[in-house]
Amino acid sequence: MNTFYFIAFLSIFFSILVITAKNPVHSILYLILTFFTFTIHYILLNAQFLAIVNFIVYMGAILVLFLYTLMLMNLNKESEQPKSNLIKFAAVIGGGCFLVTIVAALKAFGASNPVILKDPNLGLVKNLGKVLFNEYLLPFEISSVLLLSAMVGAVLLATKDPKTAA
Repeated sequence: MNTFYFIAFLSIFFSILVITAKNPVHSILYLILTFFTFTIHYILLNAQFLAIVNFIVYMGAILVLFLYTLMLMNLNKESEQPKSNLIKFAAVIGGGCFLVTIVAALKAFGASNPVILKDPNLGLVKNLGKVLFNEYLLPFEISSVLLLSAMVGAVLLATKDPKTAA
């Protein structure tokens, strides 16, 4: 239980650092750490599949893509346009709505009983595989054929026709 609270504290701490970081590259690095703490939460909840998907898809692909995109962009302060008063007003309204939501959530917050898993095999990748390959084999195979055709189409669109290339 102490591990959960420590990881929850780290999740909140890193998410606050994402928002408050002045450098966007540092913000994305803090976001990677935040998603890593989410992966640890999934492991603590006995959801190994979600932990692996979170680690591979979010940390491995999306956030690295964000990081490379930001590194390739030219983020000079001199080229930044000054913000208009309308945008500043919209930001104040959005922040006020967020504050009202946080206050309402804290008012509704109450102590709850801890969740105890009755089935220790709940959330295991082995069980997901059994269900996927037994009950949902046809939709799984159809989606794999669709993904294969999408890959072939992307390769055909990306290659240049030698007759039209100059």
